Order: sequence, then structure tokens, then C-alpha cells
Amino acid sequence: MGTTDDSRTLSEREARQLSNTTKTPPQWVGATPRWLTQLLPWTPVEAGVYRLNRVIDDAFGVVCSPDDGDALPLARIRYEEKPREYVLSTVTTTVEVHTRISDLFRSPMDQVKEQLTVAVERMKEKQEDELVNNGNYGLLNSVHDSMRVKPRGAAPTPDDLDELLARVWKEPSFFLAHPRAIAAFGRECTRRGVPPPTVSLFGTPVITWRGVPLVPCNKLHFAGKKTDILLMRTGEKKRGVIGLFQPGIPGEVSPSLSVRFMGINGSGAASYLISLYCSSAVMTEDALGVLEGVEVEHYHEYK
Repeated sequence: MGTTDDSRTLSEREARQLSNTTKTPPQWVGATPRWLTQLLPWTPVEAGVYRLNRVIDDAFGVVCSPDDGDALPLARIRYEEKPREYVLSTVTTTVEVHTRISDLFRSPMDQVKEQLTVAVERMKEKQEDELVNNGNYGLLNSVHDSMRVKPRGAAPTPDDLDELLARVWKEPSFFLAHPRAIAAFGRECTRRGVPPPTVSLFGTPVITWRGVPLVPCNKLHFAGKKTDILLMRTGEKKRGVIGLFQPGIPGEVSPSLSVRFMGINGSGAASYLISLYCSSAVMTEDALGVLEGVEVEHYHEYK
């Protein structure tokens, strides 16, 4: 039996020298759907500051069907004398691309554009993280003490979410939880024989409880094996949770996000400044609640 002489035929490696390779843009594993930023209603501010005026909850004089001659009560409505003002925070970074690189290697993809695209993705992920965890305006740090719930056990159970719904009972919009916390809640529902129904959210199925969707978000971090679950009412008209942004900023490429050319340095590198301005506000105390410190590694044995 003879052997094949590979040297007499065109090899695959040689053939590839004359072929075109189909390429993808840079793919970043850290990108998420960022459903929180999509579901929050966003309110524009005029000069980077949003003043939240609240009413002081004093006794309100009112009577029903008073007798003739009765003195009518006087209703007093007072405002907070020092309302809170939210100043938009800045998420920012710079990107440098050497002009020689962007000039020579610009086909089939623009190197500057691809660098900025990935940078903007990272900026938006940071924005959502700040909306949840920022020490000044983050949702976890904006929950009133009366709206904090402790789990009855370790794992998040239907009873715990019912208690949270009893706190945020005025038109709740959605729960926000880490995917592992949602999985832990699903296990507890399965254990009790009450599998939660699902709904479609932007084309993706998510589970619900009492008709309220549990929206996955990996920005709710862990302390050991424990994490938190948020529940919120959203919208300015509903006196709920809102996002804040500044429209019309110089170099704007999307609402409150700007990309500006900073110049070329002595080494021939072009610099670009990327800035994203945002904040969030909780209109009234009962618009936001949290189930604190649920464990996500509790599993059940089934016979």
C-alpha cells in the first residue's frame, strides 16, 4: 500500500494564506443585560442637581359630616425645611490609542471605535453597580429602616418575599436579586410544591412571585454566602424609585454619556475622555424595601 505524498498537494496551512478570515468585534464576558437601568424610569435634571421635596407626615385635621355650627378643622401641610438634593455623580475613564495603530490597522474594523465600544460597555456596567451600591445614592443604602426585612430562616422563602411585598405593597414593580439568590428562591418554591410562573422580560423568561418579576442583577454582591433582595415601586408619578440623568451634555453619544477627543500626546497616542453622569432617588420611604442576608447555598435532598 502506497503512502500519500503531502508535498505534492496544497496544504490547508498554505491555502489559508490566500483566504479571508471572518472576524468578530471584541467580545467581553463581563457584559450583562443591565435590566435595572432599562427598567428604571429616568428623569432629566437641568443643572446636575435634583431636589426631592417631601411632606412632613403630621396629624391632618379632617372630619366627616360635621354638624351645623361645628368648628371646622384646619389642615396643615408642611414641607421639609431642608430637602435632600441629589448631585449627579460621574463615572469616567480615558482611552488611548496610538495613531499609528489606528491608521494602519483600520480595516475591516475601526480600532478606535472598537476600543471605545468596549470601554462604554464597562462604563455602563459600573453605572449599574453604582445605582445599587453607591454609598450616597445606591439603592441598598437608601432603604429606610422600617423597610428592612430579615429572612425567617437561611434561604429566601415564599414567606420572606410575601413579607417584603407587605412592606412595598403600593404597586410594586419588580424584585431585584442576584441570579444565585433567585435560584435559591426557586429551590424553596420547588420544595413547597409551588413552582413560580414565568414571564417574558425583553425576550428572556424570568420567574415571578405573586405576579411580580424577579429581575436578575449580578450587582447585588455577597458577604460570605449571603446577599440581599430588593423590591421597588418605580416612577416619579407613583412616588417611586427613579434614575437621574443630565441631557444635552457636550459630546453626547447616548443620554448622559459623552465621548470627547482630548488630543494627541508627544508619543502620538490619541486620548478620549468617556464620562457618564447619573444618580437615583427614592421619592418616598415606602417605595423601596430589602430582604437582608439570605443564603444561596441551601439545597434539599429528595427521595
